[in-house]
Amino acid sequence: MTLLLNQNELRETLERLARAIASAAPHDVPVAVVGIRRRGETLAKRLMALLTKAGVKPAHYGVLDITLYRDDLTSIGPSAVVRGTEIDFDITDTWLVLVDDVLHTGRSVRSALDALTDLGRPRAIRLVVLIDRGGRELPIQPDFVGRRIETEPHHVVRVKLVEVDGVDEVELYDRSGQ
Repeated sequence: MTLLLNQNELRETLERLARAIASAAPHDVPVAVVGIRRRGETLAKRLMALLTKAGVKPAHYGVLDITLYRDDLTSIGPSAVVRGTEIDFDITDTWLVLVDDVLHTGRSVRSALDALTDLGRPRAIRLVVLIDRGGRELPIQPDFVGRRIETEPHHVVRVKLVEVDGVDEVELYDRSGQ
């Protein structure tokens, strides 16, 4: 196991992301922050407060469940857990900040984009990820990245957040045991 971000580094990374998002956010369009369940929603909540500190007061917050939009839904079948999307605002014409913890193949983000377009047509969608681990299978790239790392297929990046896991840190594991 390799520690990629400790508690302080995670906090500093989120603060840096918030400043970058705030500097890119338009002044004439409502900003909405939407987190992909599960850790993306927690990171999105944290970014809401940090964006306000950085001078941008998001108009909306939401949580997106992509379970039913996954391209592997038939293979995971009954083990799929639908927790529900919680977006109680019209996303049309918003500058939508989509938040996820780890970007790897791009398939989760593709699912999220499909789910969002079923809800409306945002003015723009900007992708924020805490960790970009490479290995893309789809042509999807983040607009804002906390940290980029190169990984192998046998690696696992685990984001731990105090709200869910009791600790703030990001770890890299080698599944192959090497």
